[in-house]
Amino acid sequence: MEHLKIASDNYVAFTFFIGTMAMMAASVFFFFEIGNTAKKWRQSVLVSGLITFIAAVHYYYMRGYNLHTGDSPTFFRYVDWILTVPLMCVEFFLITKKAGAKIGLLWKLIAASLVMLVTGYLGETIYRDRSVFWGVMSGIAYFYIVYLIWVGEVAELAKNAGPQVAKAVRVLAWFVLVGWAVYPLGYILGTPGGLFGIQLVSDPAAAVRSMDIVYNIADAINKIGFGLVIYSLSRSEEA
Repeated sequence: MEHLKIASDNYVAFTFFIGTMAMMAASVFFFFEIGNTAKKWRQSVLVSGLITFIAAVHYYYMRGYNLHTGDSPTFFRYVDWILTVPLMCVEFFLITKKAGAKIGLLWKLIAASLVMLVTGYLGETIYRDRSVFWGVMSGIAYFYIVYLIWVGEVAELAKNAGPQVAKAVRVLAWFVLVGWAVYPLGYILGTPGGLFGIQLVSDPAAAVRSMDIVYNIADAINKIGFGLVIYSLSRSEEA
């Protein structure tokens, strides 16, 4: 079992470990607070807990995979994202539902997030020789989500849902615009196509390993941060 120990300079495995513990702790907090939350926000807080719990389980597994092989767990990271990112999009529907959000908006958000992730996976793993094409497809889906929450349906509904909901939607929108931007950066650095055919690094594989640290930190901030915004919204509404 010697090889399973985290060396003092193995920052990739260390951030996997920290991410696991942080998101598990967040899950426990959100689940325990459901009973203390106003009924109309319980679903949102529950989803927040599910997001961090699913991520914690995957991070525990990814840490072990990284220690066993030394490789970046790209496949398992996408498995995590394909479960948690649509749930993060569901949060926008849940908090604007009282303002009249329709089920169609929910499916738009889920469909766009799945297209973003599936095309990203294809370009990063299976069709790496066409990574630019798949990266552009993934980017289009991402910017569609950005459009919906900044100026589209979600933004319009938030205006009619009260100042607290509008504030929460705006903060979550910043998470999507800024916090999620790190993932396209990792895609660009880790695929042969680089940025529209321009290779930015000499060793994409090494860049991916370095980006694992950034991914791990960004995942924890984005997923826990999403939940804390929802939790704060539920408490501000009570006040």
